[in-house]
Amino acid sequence: MSLLGALPARFRRERVLIIGCGDVGQRAARVLGGGARARLLALTSSPERCASLRAQGITPLLGNLDDARSLQRLAGLATRVLHLAPPPSSEQADWRLDPRTRALVHALAQRSAPAALVYGSTSGVYGDWQGRWVSEATPAQPRTPRAWRRVDAEAAVHWLGRATGVRTSVLRIPGIYAPDRPGGTPRERLLRGTPVLREPDDVYTNHIHAHDLARACVLALWRGRPQRNVNVVDDTQLKMGDYFDLAADLYGLPRPPRIARDAAGDQLPLMLLSFMSESRRLHNQRMKTELRLHLSYPTVKEGLVSPSAQPQTAAIVLSSQPV
Repeated sequence: MSLLGALPARFRRERVLIIGCGDVGQRAARVLGGGARARLLALTSSPERCASLRAQGITPLLGNLDDARSLQRLAGLATRVLHLAPPPSSEQADWRLDPRTRALVHALAQRSAPAALVYGSTSGVYGDWQGRWVSEATPAQPRTPRAWRRVDAEAAVHWLGRATGVRTSVLRIPGIYAPDRPGGTPRERLLRGTPVLREPDDVYTNHIHAHDLARACVLALWRGRPQRNVNVVDDTQLKMGDYFDLAADLYGLPRPPRIARDAAGDQLPLMLLSFMSESRRLHNQRMKTELRLHLSYPTVKEGLVSPSAQPQTAAIVLSSQPV
């Protein structure tokens, strides 16, 4: 019998630490469920959030990714870590680096390392592939400061895996949506009448429902292969304008106006323009075969009109070994 099997149940219970426990992190916590088989913890820099986290069955830990000293208590604390915190967006000495993830992996490496670390990255690391299909084997070619910082974070996460044997998984995530997520549907943008690009200039866009993303995060904690990148994306194949047309039809709203790319700079904000400058379609076979995720919302057509998703227990994957 293994040492783990010989221990009393209270000592065998998994301790899952969530870094960046926002909407997706809280959904993942609901999927995990906690209770007798898993203790849920979350790092927060806001004392005001502690009561809300406790009400969800999550033990809050005060700390700040921007203060490396406050992360020392995380060493050896958790058996599995889900890291969903974004890099800093403010100006720093080197805009290509993510000091938050670097500080976190340094803290985790100081003592008994977790069995698994899952990091929520972005599909933006691939850059522009002019509508071609992109797999995890496609080289990253970041074009924006935020994508460069994510590439740095991915490297730091996989460094921890190579240095300590932690099973590290990087989830490359596209646009997250859900009707019960703040700003999680195109409805407000449609009501504003924000234009989209005309078809010849349009770009492919990729999506994942927040509930399916939370389930992928949990599955990766147990099923993720060592030092692996995984695209977490649904089966939708739509250009951005077609996506907004579909949403408008589902909501009974007017379709957005179409404009040429050379006119977009005068009518659209810079952040939106940056998304319209990259086009790619993401393969999701690795997500389906390795994480064995069965999408609850295979396309945005099902997901945009879905009611609030009910959490699904992941107790079947809470074991001492990956399944």
